[in-house]
Amino acid sequence: MQAKVLNLEGQEVGKVSLDEKVFGAEYNEDLIHQAVVTYLANQRQGTKSTLTRAEVAGGGRKPWRQKGTGRARQGSIRAPQWVHGGVVFAPKPRDFEKKMNAQMRRGAFISALSTMMAEKAIIVVDDMSIEPKTKEAVKVLEALKANRNVTVVTDGVNENALRAFANLPEVEVTTADILNTYDLVSSDYVVITKDAIKKIEEGNK
Repeated sequence: MQAKVLNLEGQEVGKVSLDEKVFGAEYNEDLIHQAVVTYLANQRQGTKSTLTRAEVAGGGRKPWRQKGTGRARQGSIRAPQWVHGGVVFAPKPRDFEKKMNAQMRRGAFISALSTMMAEKAIIVVDDMSIEPKTKEAVKVLEALKANRNVTVVTDGVNENALRAFANLPEVEVTTADILNTYDLVSSDYVVITKDAIKKIEEGNK
């Protein structure tokens, strides 16, 4: 299994051999969905907190007597229907963490990677030697015909790439060792270096 390798001008400069086990897996929608739900759940901080009627200060005495005023009966000015009253079923800090074993996580990642490769949504480049300028980044994406929701993957931290793509709203830059299923499914195109391909293959054997 092979893929074209392009330079940053969009010209083909060779081919790269791909591991069938990593880039030729079957599409598994259920596994990919589970991986994405797990990832998003684990991003939640779970820190929101509001006060119930028992926790709001004040409201200890009845605002007016039960009968004879002509008004609706009230027991406390901190009941939920009052302004500044407590919240019914108030949200409290909680842990949203979900677990997914490593084998399933890897299976989802490989399935998403293989699907994108089959759909020609993965663009392999020989390297990411780019000047740290936004206009250079725009030129590269135009040359590669990757015009929306792009994830750029390098084999290690590339400061020039981070700076070049930083001001482009639909572009994320990441490294091969932290690329995940969510990064893939949320992208229309993945621009990846040859070295990053090798690193992914080594990490998913």
